[in-house]
Amino acid sequence: MRIGIDIMGGDFAPEATTCGAIIARKELPADVRLVLYGDREQIFSILTREGEDVAQYDIVHTTEVINMNDHPTRALPQKPDSSISVGFRHLKTGEIDAFASAGNTGAMLVGSIFSVNNCPGVIRPCITSILPKMEGGFNIILDVGSNADCKPDVLYQFAVLGSLYIEHVYGVKNPRVGLLNIGEEEEKGNLLTQAAHQLMKGSSDFNFVGNIEGRDLFRDKADVVVCDGFTGNVVLKEAEGLYWLMRKRGIRDEYFDRFNYENYGGTPVLGVNSNVIIGHGISNATAIKNMILLSRDVVKAGIPEKIKGVFAK
Repeated sequence: MRIGIDIMGGDFAPEATTCGAIIARKELPADVRLVLYGDREQIFSILTREGEDVAQYDIVHTTEVINMNDHPTRALPQKPDSSISVGFRHLKTGEIDAFASAGNTGAMLVGSIFSVNNCPGVIRPCITSILPKMEGGFNIILDVGSNADCKPDVLYQFAVLGSLYIEHVYGVKNPRVGLLNIGEEEEKGNLLTQAAHQLMKGSSDFNFVGNIEGRDLFRDKADVVVCDGFTGNVVLKEAEGLYWLMRKRGIRDEYFDRFNYENYGGTPVLGVNSNVIIGHGISNATAIKNMILLSRDVVKAGIPEKIKGVFAK
């Protein structure tokens, strides 16, 4: 297995990304090889400073960087020798099995769609986030930002994608799918959620348990929470803000500590033909390490192949 890492992506690159790769390598088996995309001199300097054997890594030298403020659609063709552009080319040709970055999220999404392409039948790929449950374990919520406007059939597909992901990566059998809404009754909500509920009700493609409300997001009412990307991003940022407020006020709590993004590393782009993992822009070395470990788990689970198998039916 070969996992590619965008060393130049993220607010604290290349320091945090290289150090995260170092930590991850110590936890990975010998048959997993890390491929580092970025400035060779900077990567080499950090590896040798940390006492690492440079021969334990493959370094692909790149001369350009897609910054956080670069336009996602224009950045890839305008910077063909950037770490993201080169990483996607290698992913497309099969030189790596997964590509992970904490860099420009928009560029990663554009690369996913236009480089490795959607799985046949998938209308829109999406990204997820984890919501810890009070009772233990967690929900996943999708979409959380890649599709601000959705149609009912897109939400239906999110339910399929989320169910496959949580079952095969996290081992949740027959996961329960809830539709995020303003009430539990099926007639509640806006035109989107009302129509989506009618599509999802009685589906044999996933275990639909009906509408769930915002107050149920952190309870054991569902395992997969489906919503449009606008709503999901608001939920995600609110959860991040709550965690930040707790830390700012010096409040430590075992449950709220589970909201720390560092614990989860990132999210795969679900619905594309290969393994693309996106990390948080403010990722430190611990978060980068967990992003790489998640990449390993997604590759082992064969998520794109399972998605293609389901959608082929």
